[in-house]
Amino acid sequence: MSLGERAIAAVPRARFVPDRIYVRDDETGWLVALDRGEAPEAWRAHVDSVEPVVTQVEWDPRMPVESRDEATGRGRFSTSSSSALNVMARMIDALDLRPGARVLEIGTGTGYNAAVLAHIVGEGNVTSVEVDAELADRARQALEGYGVEVVVGDGRHGHRDGAPYDRLISTAAVSELPSAWEEQVRPDGIIVAPWADGTLGIITVGEGARVEPDAPFMMMRP
Repeated sequence: MSLGERAIAAVPRARFVPDRIYVRDDETGWLVALDRGEAPEAWRAHVDSVEPVVTQVEWDPRMPVESRDEATGRGRFSTSSSSALNVMARMIDALDLRPGARVLEIGTGTGYNAAVLAHIVGEGNVTSVEVDAELADRARQALEGYGVEVVVGDGRHGHRDGAPYDRLISTAAVSELPSAWEEQVRPDGIIVAPWADGTLGIITVGEGARVEPDAPFMMMRP
């Protein structure tokens, strides 16, 4: 097992996933709610799988209100999820982490990825930026004991107060690399970020970059 796989295995995902998740209906393809209290075995099966788990949804503003349907999920789209575990492991391995490394994460989400990072680098070494204050608050509670600082803000701007960082990882896709990220990571530090085209960018600051396939993520929120 790789470092990322071992760390993921050591940190239970269930602690970070809310009691209500959303799954795709086999017939319609729309996202329908699945509540832990009503279907605990199904909830656990989804959370314990390697697949991404949708944890937050919104109504598509392009769809007329009268066409939306709570029961079938018609009109819902995902705005936050717990990432597929194999992709998480790849990204963590690409960071080439060591204990004591200072990491900036962009996109806290559930807080699970931040917890896995903290498991590797140690308490007090991970800062995570989340644009959604409600998600940040919930993640902050779930991360109690992991020593992760959760900051509410626009991830494109990073978090200058803690710079320079040794590593930066984004859990939201970008169409171009924000200049703040490069400025806030030390020379020879590593940035791992998914691109809008579904590929994964791995940048060594001041040296160069490479791209790997198959890393689809939701775009970073405006």
